Amino acid sequence: MATETGRNLSGHLRGITVTTLACLAGVAAAIMSGQVIGTSVAAAGSQQTLFLVGAFVLLQFPVLKLVGIDVSEFGAKDHLYVVFMTFTLWFITFSILLTEGVTL
Repeated sequence: MATETGRNLSGHLRGITVTTLACLAGVAAAIMSGQVIGTSVAAAGSQQTLFLVGAFVLLQFPVLKLVGIDVSEFGAKDHLYVVFMTFTLWFITFSILLTEGVTL
């Protein structure tokens, strides 16, 4: 019983860590997009921002290894989750930056 609780907690902490890192990477990618590409009308149509999102997605996996998460156990669902959460938070944050015309 105690070992089952320990495993569930470990799985829970793993999920929290992966989700937190993916969300923070998405926000960081949006801020970096705003700094590198800009927040003008022309920047809104730039496809270079997607390269930044892709880079932030790829950078997460070594960071997860450093934190102690075994990414070799990740399946397709886990990889898609990381990509989805990173892209979603990037999209929301970058949209807010573009809408408000924030200069970084």
